[in-house]
Amino acid sequence: MLVLTRKPHQQIMIGDDIVINVVEVQGDNVRIAIEAPRDVKIYRGEIYRAIQEENQRAAAPAPKDLDLSAALPTK
Repeated sequence: MLVLTRKPHQQIMIGDDIVINVVEVQGDNVRIAIEAPRDVKIYRGEIYRAIQEENQRAAAPAPKDLDLSAALPTK
């Protein structure tokens, strides 16, 4: 992890085509602007985690999809 200190109106470059601009700092809040190609997906961390959790739930087999006959003892 890289930790940087920036002041308002300073930038951080990621590769050749992503620019993070520090727009404003007020107390504990930092406003940033991100310039990136349209094909780069940008999410807030909590939204990204919620999407990942939902994708995992959607990919999990539903109970009705499970074949339980193999787990049942035969007589």
